[in-house]
Amino acid sequence: MMDKAYAPARGPELPWAAAEYELLRDQVRRFVEEEIKPCADRWEEQGFVPRPTLRRMGELGFFGIRYPAEYGGAEMDAVASTVFAEELGRSTYGGAADAMLVHTDMASSYVFHDGTKAQRARWMPGIISGEVITAVAITEPDAGSDVKAIRTRAIRDGDSYILDGTKLYITNGVHADLYCVAAKTDASAGSNGITMFLVEKGTPGFSVARELEKQGWRSSDTAELVFDGCRIPADNVLGAEGLGFYSIMRNFQNERLVLAAMAIGTAKAAIDMTLTYVKTRRAFGGSLWDMQTIRQRLAMLSAKVEASREFLYATAWRMAADEDCLREISMLKAICGELVNEVSYACVQFHGAMGVMRESAIERIARDARILSIAGGATEVMLEVVASTS
Repeated sequence: MMDKAYAPARGPELPWAAAEYELLRDQVRRFVEEEIKPCADRWEEQGFVPRPTLRRMGELGFFGIRYPAEYGGAEMDAVASTVFAEELGRSTYGGAADAMLVHTDMASSYVFHDGTKAQRARWMPGIISGEVITAVAITEPDAGSDVKAIRTRAIRDGDSYILDGTKLYITNGVHADLYCVAAKTDASAGSNGITMFLVEKGTPGFSVARELEKQGWRSSDTAELVFDGCRIPADNVLGAEGLGFYSIMRNFQNERLVLAAMAIGTAKAAIDMTLTYVKTRRAFGGSLWDMQTIRQRLAMLSAKVEASREFLYATAWRMAADEDCLREISMLKAICGELVNEVSYACVQFHGAMGVMRESAIERIARDARILSIAGGATEVMLEVVASTS
């Protein structure tokens, strides 16, 4: 049961049976073993996932899981995205997983959901094939989870908009080809004054100011972006002017779902490798597994991961049925982001000195896990959402 996609006895009628989810899980797991793990240490050093790997993922169909067949997609659903994210999390390379999930579920989704027919026709085939990599630029030096506080401006000038401002902590920010950028088109309109735009790499006035160094997620490039008199066509508006805030709020739900799934996959991998370690590590005349405190601690952590995983898939099924899951998604993001940190802390402890060696996978997991309680909405923000909907 631990590695199965979930198909509850009573649930929404969906076009995909459990067999399709299992096939996807097997394909992603094989890709992780054969094409991510052998190379990912090098990606950690260089700070990004190389383009040939991303194109390979496009060839295998991983970048079109949720998108229509007319663009090359598989037309699956939120459950499939959850399977995909969980298996990437199990790779134990959080940076690589993040770079891939930003493209599939956090940035390109703006193009599909808010783009015009012409915008989708132009960009979606390349997005799905891996020829066009995407990033989403919302966060700023003084505006993270508080989207309404962004200061980047977009001023209409004839048949163009001129963008001015700075974006910070942008994943795929260095190497993306297409950026979905939030800017204020009416500073006096509050949330109704935010608009999303498409900005291509190489547009005059748009630059990567600096590549940022992170504690974890080392193999995802993260950047500060600057827009200085960046002129883009009015046709590059995503959706309608003034509706960007609502687009961002909608997209946050899918973003937080896949981050929760990634956290669960990471936690499961950490427990599995720690079980192997404590059963073979000798101390005081026996193995660490012989110590009741360690056995029971790992048992409790396993129980928490399984309970959270059940909640994860139940919520993914509800999302696939187009139900409103704002409260549940916020709970999931809070629970799973904190749980993966609790798990990684204990697993480092049980590895002893090996747990803090850079050669150890558990050390990398612990560094990467810390970001999962922050990225996509910090735990405290998620709990405020839960409280406001209770």
